[in-house]
Amino acid sequence: MDQRSLKELLNEVKNGETEVEKALMALKNLDFEDLGYAKVDHHRCVRTGFPEVIYCEGKTIDQVVEIFRRLYQNNKKVLATRASEEIYHAIKEKMPEVRYNDLAKTIIYDGSLDGSLDEKDEDKVQEDIVKEEKAQEDKGLIVITAAGTSDIPVAEEAYETAKIMGNRVEKLYDVGVAGLHRLLSNQDLLYEAKVVVVVAGMEGALASVVGGLVEAPIIACPTSVGYGASFGGISALLTMLNSCAAGVSVVNIDNGFGAGYSASLINKTVS
Repeated sequence: MDQRSLKELLNEVKNGETEVEKALMALKNLDFEDLGYAKVDHHRCVRTGFPEVIYCEGKTIDQVVEIFRRLYQNNKKVLATRASEEIYHAIKEKMPEVRYNDLAKTIIYDGSLDGSLDEKDEDKVQEDIVKEEKAQEDKGLIVITAAGTSDIPVAEEAYETAKIMGNRVEKLYDVGVAGLHRLLSNQDLLYEAKVVVVVAGMEGALASVVGGLVEAPIIACPTSVGYGASFGGISALLTMLNSCAAGVSVVNIDNGFGAGYSASLINKTVS
């Protein structure tokens, strides 16, 4: 339940459109739901504007499916990261509306109609979808850049995160420093961006280059792509942390989710 849904519910009670007992049931697990192995934070969307995100690594398939189901029942959007195809198929059996990005390893539920709603509820969901699409058009643009094709999985995780959080997002892939003409031929897109996410491995120099071209804030995401001396992404991380370009912030190695989330929060304030 997000802030808008909560306000709508309270107004319905106030206007006598919803019984108090029904509203009480809707709010019963508003804070969190204890599953024993997880305490599902249903209140997070009210506090932060987006529901709890499921990090799948280290969890059993059954645990992920049940956590996803509980979030699905209480939110219009659910995101799971670092998810295997096996986890995806297990979730899809119970919630067929979900989709999977096999590059990003993300499972997404974005509030699509599943045919189980009555006509009134379907109209309401369709109305919300139209409102969200209009809100996306009014928002600033987030551009996700990837230095090389090998960096795309992390870039896709950033893309899916920013997209499900309601942003306009464009991709600009394989524009690393070994061929700067590829990046420079897309300057118009970069200039339009309100936030740029730069995903790069090897030495991670792309963040500094982009930071020297645009006035938008840069979220730099190092990847573990590279030969031995890249130390699993540490060389890219250190390059990005030591960037000469102003306005470059850095997330952890391979943390496309964190990059996309941060970009979304920035875009929300500047749009």
